[in-house]
Amino acid sequence: MDWKSWHDKYDRPDSGMARRLQVVQSRIRTFLDESPPGPLRAISLCAGQGWDLLEVLAVHPRRADVRARLVELDEGNTTLAAETARAAGLRGVDVVTGDAALTDNFRDMVPADLVLVCGLFGNITGEDIERTIDSCTALCRAGGTVIWTRHRDAPDLVPTICNWFAARGFERLWLSGEDDPFGVGVHRFASTPRPLIAGRRMFTFVGYDVLKQRSTGGSARS
Repeated sequence: MDWKSWHDKYDRPDSGMARRLQVVQSRIRTFLDESPPGPLRAISLCAGQGWDLLEVLAVHPRRADVRARLVELDEGNTTLAAETARAAGLRGVDVVTGDAALTDNFRDMVPADLVLVCGLFGNITGEDIERTIDSCTALCRAGGTVIWTRHRDAPDLVPTICNWFAARGFERLWLSGEDDPFGVGVHRFASTPRPLIAGRRMFTFVGYDVLKQRSTGGSARS
């Protein structure tokens, strides 16, 4: 998969990805608007080119309060994200080329006030979605917010994802409508963070195309 060109879909205003991005950005703005004064920490798993967070921070009054880490494996995407952050003067943003599945990439940034898990849940198995949600109890501070996305293609796991968050002490603040082709959820952590386990793998990135082929009985192509 060419993940750099994959992001070109965001340039088409009528695409589902562009509409989903707008929703996620709106939720990030709400988080920033409603956060109390003082420093904030944000992390983004599989951050891609960082459009969701960086475009909001670039023009938000709280931009200087935010220290953020974006972790993405694709070097082409991290290069663009770093250029975007630099051009916007976002000195508190750290872009890391690395495996977002590994807890070590977040150790000095957690528990965070904002955890972004956008574009990930559609590319990993259900078991790994639940494992990642479980890891959010160490990534997110008490009272912190997780914003996540997942497509609604069959099987629609959005209701199950909400249940998995609830079972781990997260309160649902907002969820996109059932008629939308995508799911965007916002959950607040209402419990006590667990220690982050060093060296742990939270998930294995499979890819939407491979998972779709598996679900329809096809074979994955290299």
